[in-house]
Amino acid sequence: MNEYAVIGFGAVTGIALSSAVGFRIFVPFLVAAIAAKLGIVSVADDFAWLSSWPALAVLSVAALSELLAYYVPVLDHAFDVIGAPAAVIAGTLLTASMVVGMDEWLRWSLALIAGGGVAGALHSTMATIRGASTVTTAGLANPIVATGEALGATVTAVSALAIPVVVVVIAVIAIVVMSRMIVRRVWKKAT
Repeated sequence: MNEYAVIGFGAVTGIALSSAVGFRIFVPFLVAAIAAKLGIVSVADDFAWLSSWPALAVLSVAALSELLAYYVPVLDHAFDVIGAPAAVIAGTLLTASMVVGMDEWLRWSLALIAGGGVAGALHSTMATIRGASTVTTAGLANPIVATGEALGATVTAVSALAIPVVVVVIAVIAIVVMSRMIVRRVWKKAT
């Protein structure tokens, strides 16, 4: 594979993994760490720690803790509040970890703009859905939404490794559709 193909594949895989961060922050990191440990993906040299046993242990505990926290009414809101900036950071790091062979300045710019942007946009969308669930069902449907998000994070992260271009296209479509819905709703309230 030539140099540009390696860079392109890494960038698309990183952005696809970042889209899973919109659902959960630590699940995509855990999937990426497992894939790196198994040699399925290559990570940038400064992210070699991602495939270490200590990283796998910490990410496993973090992912499990995060998944369980969304079933506790007060914690799920707290995770949503801190999750917005954390999603951008996590998306940036995941994308940067997958891009190999690119100039550092370009790699981190791409990671922040594309990876962080996709993760932040999708996290905001999921927070909106979760908020609507809380308002319309007094929080009774939140465990169902949490389960859907956990499955979404897992399926999206695994799919990002197998079919990254498809995952990125679906993420972009989801962002466009949700953005249009939000703009329409705001526009209706303003008029």
